Amino acid sequence: MSSLLDNINSPKDIKQLKEKELQQLAGEIREYIINTVSETGGHLASNLGVVELSLALHKVFDSPKDKIIWDVGHQAYIHKLLTGRKEDLKTLRTLGGLSGFPKRSESEHDIFETGHSSTSISAALGLAKGRDLSGEDYNVIAVIGDGSLTGGMAFEALNHAGDFPTRLIVILNDNNMSISDNIGGMANYLSKIRTVPAYFKLKASVSGVLKNMPFLGNALFNSAEKLKNWFKYLLVPGIIFEELGFKYLGPIDGHDIHNLEYIMKRAKSYNGYPVFIHVITKKGKGYEKAENQPSKYHGVNPFDIESGNSKKHSQGRSYSSVFGDWITKAARSDKRIAAVTAAMPEGTGLSKFAAQHKDRFFDVGIAEQHAVTFSAGLAVGGYKPYFAVYSTFLQRAYDQIVHDVCMQKLPVTLAIDRAGIVGADGETHHGVFDIAYLRHMPNITIMSPKDGRELEQMLDFTLKLDSTCAIRYPRGNENNFVEYNNPIVLGKSEILLEGADAAIIAEGRMVRIAYEACQKLLEKGISLTLINTRFIKPLDEEMLIETSKKQKVIFTVEDGVLSGGLGSGILEFYNKKNIKTHVNVIAYDDKFITHGEVDELLKINEMHSEGIAARIEKKLKDLK
Repeated sequence: MSSLLDNINSPKDIKQLKEKELQQLAGEIREYIINTVSETGGHLASNLGVVELSLALHKVFDSPKDKIIWDVGHQAYIHKLLTGRKEDLKTLRTLGGLSGFPKRSESEHDIFETGHSSTSISAALGLAKGRDLSGEDYNVIAVIGDGSLTGGMAFEALNHAGDFPTRLIVILNDNNMSISDNIGGMANYLSKIRTVPAYFKLKASVSGVLKNMPFLGNALFNSAEKLKNWFKYLLVPGIIFEELGFKYLGPIDGHDIHNLEYIMKRAKSYNGYPVFIHVITKKGKGYEKAENQPSKYHGVNPFDIESGNSKKHSQGRSYSSVFGDWITKAARSDKRIAAVTAAMPEGTGLSKFAAQHKDRFFDVGIAEQHAVTFSAGLAVGGYKPYFAVYSTFLQRAYDQIVHDVCMQKLPVTLAIDRAGIVGADGETHHGVFDIAYLRHMPNITIMSPKDGRELEQMLDFTLKLDSTCAIRYPRGNENNFVEYNNPIVLGKSEILLEGADAAIIAEGRMVRIAYEACQKLLEKGISLTLINTRFIKPLDEEMLIETSKKQKVIFTVEDGVLSGGLGSGILEFYNKKNIKTHVNVIAYDDKFITHGEVDELLKINEMHSEGIAARIEKKLKDLK
């Protein structure tokens, strides 16, 4: 059988394909995606689940004239493949290659950049209204998963859209999963809808029979509306989407291309009000291991297809595991401890806690704002909640941290995973802003461990605090320093090396990198003092004063942006105390950082040990 995929270079190439050919193409695409992601890593299960949906979208609609917006965007690999990027897909998530998410600079078919959840309906509604105001004629389609539909922003957009008489199509890709199993009222509601497809078949057949009756058909059909609606509410409680003002179509089999085409064409015919298409798909479809373990194969490193095993073999525990092991153990003796996650128990290391302390484990869905204020409520109720969240996603809860936690001085601990550079997920996922957006908040303690053992010490320390605390730690393994293990004291740093030529004050992951830079410079006769700041807030003021007396030059090194970070805080302190000393801040410049391996990104930003050593050597020469 000849390959159809070889001849697919744009959406136009699938327009004339018959149903049987589309089914063959779907199989070829799945094989291509599995082979590609097994080499590059990426989001596998979510993409395997939307093959037929992606084909139907590009067959029925005319991208880029018609605007397709993918919520989160990690399921857009097939969209990229169908829009002329098939060969480039082999460079997925590598330095200089394709992004793992929609990227406007990559293609005119990538209408809106995504990476965080629950944004697509808002963006699509804005586009649709812009179209209406301009008098243009095109379709706007938002594709959103049932996990993303748990996010508050999605509800806000649905509420707004239902109040607009505008042409908008929202497609719910319902696979009963986000990264982990979905939870909450919306998940339960969608589950009910999935179990009563007989209603929709009966509705269609009764409507057809009534309309075809001679003379009285239309009259009977119209008078039957009240009975039909009563029957609908009896079988499907709520019909929330129709109540919000949408025309609801579904649920339909998301792997039946013929029916998908029919429903999408039908949705195009509705003009003047929004349409909601409910599509049921299977995450990981076509690769048995991903079908059986969709959470495991949601985001993967390069892997062996036959065994499913990762090609990357890590040594030691990850920081996420260090946190997960600590909180699970600590909660056995301290009944105040509660754990909160926003739909990521596996990713944040909380699976063990969830299994052993079910009554104190709370997965709130993709709802970071709610998670923070919910944690605040737990704290008022006498508990010590730990909200484990990726740095990039905590950005969404800025106001709640300020208003609901810090302002009330509540003992909520933010366990900030994936702080700093994270790698292949790129711009939308790098956690480089958390120092800057947390440091200026009153009533918060911010810590950053140099290794996994220090993370455990800091977590122990949080049990003594009766106030808000944030601990930021990177993606990757704990990588412990054997020789340094000083106790944690509030606002106190530790000195790792003593030198005469300058001092480095570093935080978190950058402590080890700065340590390696010190060793390289020592070989050139340059001796440096290295200080692990431990506390980003409060700063070790005594140390800063003593260091300024001993050293003419101070370098700060941090895994975050330059503006508003650790270095900024140290400069502010010296300015406040009117201490004149030469401070050089080494951090990420004012730009969004691309995707690639962590080591590659550190290198191109001169944040690896060689780059830091070279910066310091040059600066010291310039100051002589």
